[in-house]
Amino acid sequence: MWRHLASNAMTFLIVALFLCAGVVAWGSQEYRAEGPLEQGICLQVTPGSNMRRVSENLVEQGAVSSGALFRIGADYSEKAPLLKAGSFLIEDGASMEEIVDTVTRGGASTCGTEIVYRVGVRQNEVEVRELDPADGRYEEVAEFTPGEGDVPEEYTRVLAEPDVRLRLAVAEGVTSWQVAQALAAIDVLDGEVGETPAEGTLAPDSYEFAQGESRTRIIERMAAAQERILAEAWETRAPDTPVATPEEALILASIVEKETGLAEERRQVASVFANRLERGMRLQTDPAVIYGVTRGEGILGRGLRRSELDTPTPWNTYLIDGLPPTPIANPGRAAIEAALNPDTTDYVYFVADGTGGHAFATNLDDHNRNVAAWRAIEAQQASEDG
Repeated sequence: MWRHLASNAMTFLIVALFLCAGVVAWGSQEYRAEGPLEQGICLQVTPGSNMRRVSENLVEQGAVSSGALFRIGADYSEKAPLLKAGSFLIEDGASMEEIVDTVTRGGASTCGTEIVYRVGVRQNEVEVRELDPADGRYEEVAEFTPGEGDVPEEYTRVLAEPDVRLRLAVAEGVTSWQVAQALAAIDVLDGEVGETPAEGTLAPDSYEFAQGESRTRIIERMAAAQERILAEAWETRAPDTPVATPEEALILASIVEKETGLAEERRQVASVFANRLERGMRLQTDPAVIYGVTRGEGILGRGLRRSELDTPTPWNTYLIDGLPPTPIANPGRAAIEAALNPDTTDYVYFVADGTGGHAFATNLDDHNRNVAAWRAIEAQQASEDG
């Protein structure tokens, strides 16, 4: 009898173990499977919240099929204690595992409203925009130029939201003075800029920051990023690059950055200056001459005068040999990489071609014809504008 009972008990235990294994396998599959959400949502996680509240919110919005399974998965993966406050984009079809990872990974909001402080070569702008989770696109709420007119009410309202994202977007080719001035004008930052950073040492990029962050800290982040980019590009430089040091590479990259805004042209433009340096020709680049006039403090806003082309400065590449002593702007990664790995060409001249790009030439006769064609385009444009 006891043997019979023991045999039955063992049978029940085996069945129970198989059932448990089946439940675990099913739960694991459900946790990783595509979720029921048909359209993306912004999930708000308030400070002090927990996985139970989050799971209930997700169930209400149709993002997960089981709040309990969601919580069990978060606990089993040991991510439940890592829950962060913020506004998070949950994409359609996101699995429970992906949602848990989203709300525990970093803490920075990925959805909702953001304020972008744009530092441009010609002007600065502040843009307030909101992400539409349905299509993942941002819609502009307000835009204004700092220091011009009243600040929109939308800016003040959004700035008071606890989960608003703040971002500094620095364009390629801006000067360090322009960055310093822009940072000084951002009202949510703290501290003083101090001395203007050395030209070329700040990486143009997008930087997320928090209210009250110090201006010095942002400059340090930009400088560290540029140092890292330059070091990486230097390690992969072409063996016949005409520059001898990373500092010279930064100078050449800044000239390439200011000479063309077309990505596909950077290495061609870089080849022109590389060829000129190798042949002992003067660089004769207007942006460098302009920097000698402005010292990077604002834009010239007009063409160069003959007197300025004839006036010696350390940056007047019509009068000096080789590279100027400093960069003339802050180049981006692409310009730095182009300067250290230019195309292999025989070009030593280029001029605008009227399409936003340039016409390149290997000799002066061809260059003069390209210049004449550009002058004709300029004259035509002037007559149409007049």
